[in-house]
Amino acid sequence: MKFGLAPATVLVAALSTTSLSAETLRLLTWGGYAPEDVIALFEAETGHTVEVTTSNNEEMIAKLRATNGGGFDLAQPSQDRIASAQEEFGIYKPLDMSMVDAAQFIPSMLEATAANTTYEGEVYGLPHVWGTSGLVVNTAEAGQVTDYTDLCDASVAGSVSYRLKRPTLIGFAYSMGLDPFAAYSDADAYQGILDEVEAALIECKPNVKTYWDGGDEIKNLLRSGEVVAAMAWDTGGWQLNADNADITFVAPEAGALGWIDTFVLPARGRADEAAYDWINFVMRPEIASMITNTAGNFTAAVDGDAEVSAELKARYQGSFDQAAIDNIKWYPPVPAGLEALEGATLDRINASN
Repeated sequence: MKFGLAPATVLVAALSTTSLSAETLRLLTWGGYAPEDVIALFEAETGHTVEVTTSNNEEMIAKLRATNGGGFDLAQPSQDRIASAQEEFGIYKPLDMSMVDAAQFIPSMLEATAANTTYEGEVYGLPHVWGTSGLVVNTAEAGQVTDYTDLCDASVAGSVSYRLKRPTLIGFAYSMGLDPFAAYSDADAYQGILDEVEAALIECKPNVKTYWDGGDEIKNLLRSGEVVAAMAWDTGGWQLNADNADITFVAPEAGALGWIDTFVLPARGRADEAAYDWINFVMRPEIASMITNTAGNFTAAVDGDAEVSAELKARYQGSFDQAAIDNIKWYPPVPAGLEALEGATLDRINASN
């Protein structure tokens, strides 16, 4: 925090972070991002204690809205859920970069996240865990599925699955030759894209075994063979690949959809020092590797893959060559009101016959 302190005072303040002012860090995060062994190491080193609440993007925003940014000291929404949420609800407070060891972050991800989470000249987000969604395919049964719209091919009728969520709308749009992210700033143009995707997804309904909701559900459908191709996350595909070499994550021809989960400070958090200590701690390469081995996704930490399991590295490299990495479509900030348009589209698709 920038208070214009004299150098000696700054040193005392820095020392007090761990030695004089142990705090309880109330962390609002995703499953796997705060493993118990990491928490134990952090608590032993800093004297802080950590209370973890696991959630997802929608619930994180809802919880922070309900308390006007209170109840938690550090949260981890995706980077496209920050600037617009701050504009609408004022639920975060800006970061003090002097409290952050920026050298621990991959520079390109640090810069991209800063650009996407800046509001009124202040940066609100730091990158942590990143990954993609795309296709998980049983290549022995559906090797012809290489793009989102291939899920609607007659050859896989009745044996595909995806969620009725915004990634499905966006993935299908790209596969149809449209550019939804470029239309984010024009609500009418975006609605036009949604209308085209809506028609395609309604026509595709006979191909769909079920619309999945949870990760365990879609993994079980793929394991059983009831579903041979799906839209899902890279980690789910790699987990399935460990048991069945035919099933794996496939980066779609139109581009996998890339996300970055961040660190943000809730507006009424009361343990900022513990929050910054946690950020700097988990971005150390050895700690970042522990998180990747638990969560399955890689982090924005420099050398954060140094101690990641060889099996996970191999599966990642099997799904992503350099061209596929270069073709990732990174989610930009979501403009206010856009999700209402998407929600109405998804409701009509669900209600259609």
